[in-house]
Amino acid sequence: MRMLLIEDSDSLAQSIQVYFHNEGHPLDWVNSVEKARSSVSLESFDLLILDINLPGASGFQLLQSLRANGNRIPVLVLTARTEIDDRVSALDFGADDYLAKPFDFRELAARCRALYRRERGKASNDILCGNLVYDLATHSAKVNGRLLELRQRERQLLELFLKNLDRVLTKDDISNRLYDFNEAYTPNAIEQTLTRLRKQLANSSLIIKTIRGLGYLAHVDD
Repeated sequence: MRMLLIEDSDSLAQSIQVYFHNEGHPLDWVNSVEKARSSVSLESFDLLILDINLPGASGFQLLQSLRANGNRIPVLVLTARTEIDDRVSALDFGADDYLAKPFDFRELAARCRALYRRERGKASNDILCGNLVYDLATHSAKVNGRLLELRQRERQLLELFLKNLDRVLTKDDISNRLYDFNEAYTPNAIEQTLTRLRKQLANSSLIIKTIRGLGYLAHVDD
């Protein structure tokens, strides 16, 4: 799950960024609507966390423009404005959820997971693929009930493939989802992570195929 945070408080944004990185989710951060528009047009995100009181244009204006252009990306509004009129406006403008400051990071993460599940049409944190079970809340994977010992990048890559079953993912697709703006990567790093993940999944129903010249495709072998 890759997210974009639009927040003009440096200290709060850095704390949120550290928390989600420790949770295994890449989170990019910008501090204005102008930068957010540029980021959304260039990169692919699963979720936006949006402050309302921003320099220049407001978060409401960004939300309205996204929805007017047909962009249905889930948006969680995160703001100190707690009046009922503000909450009603956020939801009417197209927000999917609303969380008032101050907040607990655990609740923010849980709400993000809920929006991610809703976008996928799921009510549970568990993704079932044959004998493989992946838990979005704990970022853990089990095969035939046995817990896999996955590194953070391997967990992120597995989650990406599970969300995109039977769809070819290029290395660019993968890098855009696994790495944020500040992280350097190489194609070899992706290949090494994939090699380790395949070894972990050797006895599972999930097969990750290499599509020569195109990328990779995850398929459930029933």
